[in-house]
Amino acid sequence: MNITIGKPWAVSEKGGRLNNEDSIYPLPEAAKSNQKLFLVCDGVGGAEKGEIASSLACDSFQTFFSTFREGEPSSDFINKAIRYTEARFDDYTAIHPEAKGMATTLTMAFVGTAGITLAHVGDSRIYHFRQGNILYQTEDHSLVNSLVKLGKISREEAVNHPQRNVIVRAIQGTSRPTEADVVLLNDIQAGDYLFMCSDGVLERLTNEDLSLIFKQSGGPEGIKNAIMSACSGKTRDNFSFYIIPIQNVLDSTGIKQNILSFLYSFI
Repeated sequence: MNITIGKPWAVSEKGGRLNNEDSIYPLPEAAKSNQKLFLVCDGVGGAEKGEIASSLACDSFQTFFSTFREGEPSSDFINKAIRYTEARFDDYTAIHPEAKGMATTLTMAFVGTAGITLAHVGDSRIYHFRQGNILYQTEDHSLVNSLVKLGKISREEAVNHPQRNVIVRAIQGTSRPTEADVVLLNDIQAGDYLFMCSDGVLERLTNEDLSLIFKQSGGPEGIKNAIMSACSGKTRDNFSFYIIPIQNVLDSTGIKQNILSFLYSFI
C-alpha cells in the first residue's frame, strides 16, 4: 500500500494556562508531506514539569524510531520505545529530583506501507474521519471512561464528571511502567483525515462538533481554522492537534493497473 498524505496542519497553544505542557512532533513549521511519524503528547504534573515530560516523550520516540526502526512498527517495537522513554525519564529525574512525578499522555501515528499504525497512552485521542464520519477513535485511558464501561455512570454524566481529567495510564518512568494500545488502520482512502489532539480540544468540541467541522470546513486549512476559532481564548487547558489529510492510496494492484494503462496508451 502506497499512502500519500497532503500538507499536515498542526497547532500547539497554551490556551488558558500560564505555560504549554503539550508537545507535538514534528513542529508545525517542520511538517512536510513526506513525514511518516506524528506525535501529540499532553504533559501531566504542573510544578512537576509536565512540559518536560511531553517534550522528552516526543524526543525519545522519534529518536528510537529513527535509530532502530526497520519496516513497519509492531506493537512490540512501539512498547520498546515506551521502555526507552521511561528510562529517559529516570535519567532526567535523577539529575532534576524536583521533576519526580512528571508524566505525559502520548498519541502516535505512523504512515507505513501496510496502513497507518496508531498508538496511544492516556486520554489524548486519535480519530479517523471519512466525509465527516468517525470510522475509528481511540479509547481514553481515563477514570471516567472506566466508570462508563463498568456501567457506573453514563456517557452524558462523564462529560462534566469532577474527575474527568484523571487518567489511568501515562508515561512516567520505569518504576511505573505502562503500555500503549496499538492498532493498524488498513481501510484508508483518498480524502480521509487523521486527527490527533490533546484533551484541551475536547474541552470545547464534542465528537458531533468535530464531525461537522470535518464535513463542512472545506479542506485541512479550513478545518484548522474552525478548530482554532472554537478553542482560542475559550479553553482552560492547553490545546494541541494534528490534521493529516490522506491525498492518495494505491495498493500493489492499483499500481500495476496504472502501469498497464500507461503502456496501453502507446499501443
